[in-house]
Amino acid sequence: MTAQVTDLNVAFNVPLPAPALLTHEQPRSDAQASTVTEARKRIEEILQGNSDRFMVIVGPCSIHDPKQGIEYAEKLAVLSEEVKERIEIVMRVYFEKPRTSVGWKGLIMDPDLDGTANLAEGLRVARKLLRDVVDSGLPTATEFLDPITPQYIADLICWAAIGARTVESQTHRQMASGLSMPVGFKNTTYGGMSAVVNALKAAIAPQTFFGISLEGVASMVSTKGNANCHTVLRGGDDGPNFDEASVEKAIAGLKAGSVSPAIVTDASHANCSKDYEKMPGVFDEIVRQRAAGNRWVVGAMLESNLVEGNQKIFDDPSHMIWGQSVTDPCIGWETTERIIKEAAEKLG
Repeated sequence: MTAQVTDLNVAFNVPLPAPALLTHEQPRSDAQASTVTEARKRIEEILQGNSDRFMVIVGPCSIHDPKQGIEYAEKLAVLSEEVKERIEIVMRVYFEKPRTSVGWKGLIMDPDLDGTANLAEGLRVARKLLRDVVDSGLPTATEFLDPITPQYIADLICWAAIGARTVESQTHRQMASGLSMPVGFKNTTYGGMSAVVNALKAAIAPQTFFGISLEGVASMVSTKGNANCHTVLRGGDDGPNFDEASVEKAIAGLKAGSVSPAIVTDASHANCSKDYEKMPGVFDEIVRQRAAGNRWVVGAMLESNLVEGNQKIFDDPSHMIWGQSVTDPCIGWETTERIIKEAAEKLG
């Protein structure tokens, strides 16, 4: 008998629907395409220093319930209209969560929150939610973790992030070079910036790599390079990097590396020591730097939800708090609304 040499540690391998099939089931409307295209252009103008408006990427750490996500989007759309002269609000619609070890990996990977990993349903749920958010008029932001995911949802994304754990990944740098929206690269979890400079150089250059086609078959992808890649400061193991001295040092390093000095500063993660109560103060300092004349501080990120804090995932969802994060703790809606309105006044 021939010895088995493949799939020794694979329990099962189930084909997913091709990206073309999913986009046919849930087509992008002309109005949605227009909203995405116009939002990307506005974001590009901000990143290039051609707009006086400030970008705030705000929303749940992760979406775990589409209905709750839509309720948040409806509130955010109203706020966005109120501050649109000074602030470009982009909603975080995060479906993929990188884990340091193990844990819930996001709505796409596990839409039922029970470990069943129904990826096909997760992709459908994610695309439907994105269409609904775009219909509200809001630009969308997400982190791309798996290089296959963009084929299913990227046409509905206005801004994308490459996370602190994947900024050094060649696969993600190559992927970013072909994405159609601006992409922010976070500094590493240990706080280093050299990886960001190298990532930006790789992402703005043409690349060729393995991918999948819209028909779902293995393909060779050749890109033109993405000119709208930039840096996201999120702090690190050595502490925060949102302060003026750290920001100036980062800008100098980016200029020395001959890459874009545009910076979006994350008020969450290590910059607030994952203490959501500190987030408003961090955000206020980021806005102060911009109002004081630092044109390369082009935006900020906030983790925000309907209810502040976070909670564990329960077997019975009815025992969970509506509108509260199941991943990182977030500021609540009232705080979110207040600090963004205050920022609009300061930036006036």
